[in-house]
Amino acid sequence: MHYSPIIEVGFLKIDLSAVLMLTVTVLVVFLLVKLATRNLSVENPSKLQNFMEWVVEFVQNIVASAMPLSKGKPYITLGLTLILFIFVANLLGLPFAVITEHTTATQVFGQTLTATSHIEPGYKPHILWWKSPTADISITAGLAIVVFILIHYLGLKHNRKHYLKHYVEPFPVFLPLNIIENLAKPIALAIRLFANIFAGEILISTILKLTWIGLPILAVWQGFSIFVGALQAFIFTILSMVYIAQASIHEEH
Repeated sequence: MHYSPIIEVGFLKIDLSAVLMLTVTVLVVFLLVKLATRNLSVENPSKLQNFMEWVVEFVQNIVASAMPLSKGKPYITLGLTLILFIFVANLLGLPFAVITEHTTATQVFGQTLTATSHIEPGYKPHILWWKSPTADISITAGLAIVVFILIHYLGLKHNRKHYLKHYVEPFPVFLPLNIIENLAKPIALAIRLFANIFAGEILISTILKLTWIGLPILAVWQGFSIFVGALQAFIFTILSMVYIAQASIHEEH
């Protein structure tokens, strides 16, 4: 069984692998965008520039499918950030995993890892350091909560009358159901993304236990996992744009 390296700071429990992988994801996305826009050229664009232009156009089409582009232009940057961050995060755990074995309690930054604080004789816990950030429910929940807050902020700011009216439509008695519906949106976003990526990594771990026999299966699954990672990034992004459009732009729901 693999544990997450958790340290306790006051009342907070910090997953060091999540912090590490979030940092790596941010750096990869930043470097990718930086390199793609470093030497922009109209006459002789680089392959990376062409790829980034395609991604921007793709996100623009996502936004346009959810709302009029004239009103959706401010959200293109948000959509681009979401799809790049989630796609990179989904793929980071595919090539390999970094797992360490511990026989004694391990100290990190002066704190004892929770996973190794109680060790039975002869037991060697395994600490998983490198994984897809989106294979952690706390990460996907954080992304969903940010989108959830943004949805309601934009609804109150740009479309307050119709946004508030939505909660009592078609009749006031539907108020509790409409509230539950809105609360379910971030939960569905978080669980859908987490479940798909986590299940993929569990399957990869299982295939690796087959040693050389599982190599052909692993190669096929790695390719399929890239497709799943891209698909989940697309779904999260387009649903976020649809929810924003429903709250802040559409007058009829």
